[in-house]
Amino acid sequence: MTAEPEPGPGPGPGPVSSATAPTLVIGEAITDVLTGEDGVRRARPGGSPANVALGLARLGHPVRLATRIGRDGPGRELRAHLRGSGVVLAPGSQTDDPTSTATARLDAAGTAHYGFDITWDLPPGALDGPAPAHLHTGSLATALAPGADRVFAAVEAARAGATVSYDPNIRPALLADPGRERQRAERFVALSDVVKASEEDLGLLRPGHSPDETARRWAEGSREGRGPALVVVTMGGAGARVFWPGGRCEVPATAVEVADTVGAGDAFMAGLLSGLLHTGLLASAGPSGSPGAARARTALREATARARLDPRVGSALWLAARTAALTCTREGADPPTRSELTRWAAGRWPPGRPPAPGAAGPGPR
Repeated sequence: MTAEPEPGPGPGPGPVSSATAPTLVIGEAITDVLTGEDGVRRARPGGSPANVALGLARLGHPVRLATRIGRDGPGRELRAHLRGSGVVLAPGSQTDDPTSTATARLDAAGTAHYGFDITWDLPPGALDGPAPAHLHTGSLATALAPGADRVFAAVEAARAGATVSYDPNIRPALLADPGRERQRAERFVALSDVVKASEEDLGLLRPGHSPDETARRWAEGSREGRGPALVVVTMGGAGARVFWPGGRCEVPATAVEVADTVGAGDAFMAGLLSGLLHTGLLASAGPSGSPGAARARTALREATARARLDPRVGSALWLAARTAALTCTREGADPPTRSELTRWAAGRWPPGRPPAPGAAGPGPR
């Protein structure tokens, strides 16, 4: 079964105050220092959770980001980058420590290979504020001490009143103990409603097992009321495979002229969450709104109980693939706005970068 293209979701929710933004993203915001084949170094805002928050905001969703950003020059650039697209930084997200960095070397295909100089913990007060309706986390924030344990505690506490999404986004350079990381990831998976992971992630987490086997096992757990009802395995230019308790499908990559693949997986996740939030399969309003977490979780499980791909899920997957593809047409983690996606869907490609016939697809990872 293949996910068929369908019209993307309509406009996102209207403006809300920072105190009531219903989607909370927890995780690192860092500066990516990209070194191309030409040896030129370029600094770009990054960090997987921050990229997802940015993508959601550009798609019209009110979103808060609980993170750790220094008051130095790179930190000021990060804050301006995020706030300029509507991301609300949770109080306490600023620190006097230096902003963390990731050094990425781009190969001939535009794929990034990372090294890190990062400290991860949540500053005091970063998790203060109203309970979210949906919580997303993943990547280094869920793997690095001392902050990872605080993130897990926050997800565990929030789950009764919020839907949860998770992207392990494993970084081999920081994978000191694969066995411990596997246990940690499994704990986050068990609390999640939606999980996205790359083939590489799953190979590192469960060596000797096929990615499909792991994804299918995670999805089957939701039949018993635990774990994700929807698991997406991204495969770079080969697209993605999707698993739910009732079935599976493939999502083909969208062919584009690739500038680089930095942030493509995060853009895919933002598009997927946007589609699911829009259709009520993830919670987009607080406890007194509609749909709340319990209602959204039930709706998602019902939508994934059948073998046939639910059209709401199919639409979200289509949006995810298009969001990742458009991100690949420009340098760095620079996800598109809803209006850019709308213009592209109408056949009006962004100026200066027409699609190349037969070009490789995007590489969401």
